[in-house]
Amino acid sequence: MKKRLVLLGPPGAGKGTQAELLAEKLGVPHISTGDLFRANIGQGTPLGVEAKGYIDAGNLVPTDVTARMVKSRLAEADAAEGFLLDGFPRTTEQAELLQEMLDEAGVALDGVLNFVIDEDIVVERMLARGREDDKEDVIRNRLAVYHSETKPLIDHYGAEIINVDAEGEVEEISQRVLDAIK
Repeated sequence: MKKRLVLLGPPGAGKGTQAELLAEKLGVPHISTGDLFRANIGQGTPLGVEAKGYIDAGNLVPTDVTARMVKSRLAEADAAEGFLLDGFPRTTEQAELLQEMLDEAGVALDGVLNFVIDEDIVVERMLARGREDDKEDVIRNRLAVYHSETKPLIDHYGAEIINVDAEGEVEEISQRVLDAIK
C-alpha cells in the first residue's frame, strides 16, 4: 500500500475530503499547506510570523517559506511512515525542493494522486457551497491558474501520476483511491 503521496487536483475536486478519509485509513497525516500556514501563524512560530507578513500584505507566501514549513512538518514523528501532501508542490520548482527533502530523509514518494474531474462539475460543487468568494468567474479563474501551474507538474511526475476519477459520491471516489494505491 502506497503511503507517501502527493495529491493534485483542481479546487473543488474533493481532495481535502478524500485526504482526510485516506489519512485515517492509512494511519498517516494529511498535510495541507493551508492548515500548515494556519497552525504556524496561530502558534506564532518564526515561519508563521514570516508567512503572516506576506499574507497581511496581500502577497503569496514565497516558495522557500512554504518549503521550510513542509520540511519541518515532514520531520515530525507521525509522518515517518508516510504522509498525504495537499497543496505542495504546486510548481515544478516546489517538486524539486520536495525531492531534495525526501532524498535527505532517505525516503521516496510512492506516487502522485491526480483527481480528475470535469470543470463544470467543479463549478457546480463550488457554487453549491455558497461561500461568498465562490462566484463563477472567480472559480473559473482559479481553475485557469490551477491548470497553468499544474500541467507542468503532471508532466514532471510523468509515470508517478495515478489518475483517479473524482466524479461521484464520496464513498465511490474513496474506494477508487484505495484501489489505485494498493
